[in-house]
Amino acid sequence: MIYDRVRDAVPRPLRKWVQHFETSIDDAVAAFAVSLPSGSRVLDAGAGEGSYKHHFTRQRYCGLDLGIGDAAWNYSNLDCIGDLANLPFRDNAFDACLNVVTLEHVREPLKVIRELSRTLAPGGRILLIAPHEWEEHQQPHDYYRYTRYGLENLLKTAGFTEISITPVGGFFRLLSRRLFNALQFFPGPSMFLAAIFLVPPALILPIFEPLDRRQNFTLGFICTARK
Repeated sequence: MIYDRVRDAVPRPLRKWVQHFETSIDDAVAAFAVSLPSGSRVLDAGAGEGSYKHHFTRQRYCGLDLGIGDAAWNYSNLDCIGDLANLPFRDNAFDACLNVVTLEHVREPLKVIRELSRTLAPGGRILLIAPHEWEEHQQPHDYYRYTRYGLENLLKTAGFTEISITPVGGFFRLLSRRLFNALQFFPGPSMFLAAIFLVPPALILPIFEPLDRRQNFTLGFICTARK
C-alpha cells in the first residue's frame, strides 16, 4: 500500500518511531543472530521471502516455508518448501530456530511448536515472535492471535524452558499504529487531507508509552526460550 511504502522510505530513526513493531522484530532477529556461534545450524521456520537471511551469514541458515501465504511474494530463494507441522528434518537437526510472525498462520500451533522443539538439538534456542493486536492479513491463512500466557503455555507444553516473553509496545503505540492504518481508507488525493488530521497525533501518542506499564494492549510479543 502507498502508506507502507512512504513509511518504509523514511530514515530509520523515524521508521522506528512509526513502525515500532517491525523495527523491533528486525532488532530482535539481528541480536539473536549475533548471539549464535559461527557455524550454528539455524532454521528460519516460516521464512517467507527470506528477509532475515542476511543476518545469518556466519551460520548455516535454512529457510523453510509452505509458500502459500502471499501470492505477491517470491518464494524462489527458499532452501526448502515444507509444512511447519510436519518438518522434513531429523531430530536435533538445528542449533537454533526462528519463527517470526508465522504462528498466526498455522492451523495447529502446538503441533508446530512441538515440531520446532523436535528438530532442535538439546540446549537449542528459539526466537518466536507473534502478534496480539493485529489486523487480519494473508487471508484466508490467518487463524489466531496470542496472549503472553498462551505463548508461554505453548512453549512449556512443547518442553521449552528459560522462557522470556516481551511485549512490543503498549496502548499508545497501538493507537498510533491504528491512526496510520486509517490512511488506507482514504484513496488518492484524499489520503493527503486525511494525513493532516491523522499523522500528527499518531506521531505524538508514543510519547505517552511510559503511562502503560502493563502493556496489555500490545501489538505483539517477542519470545525466546531454550530446549
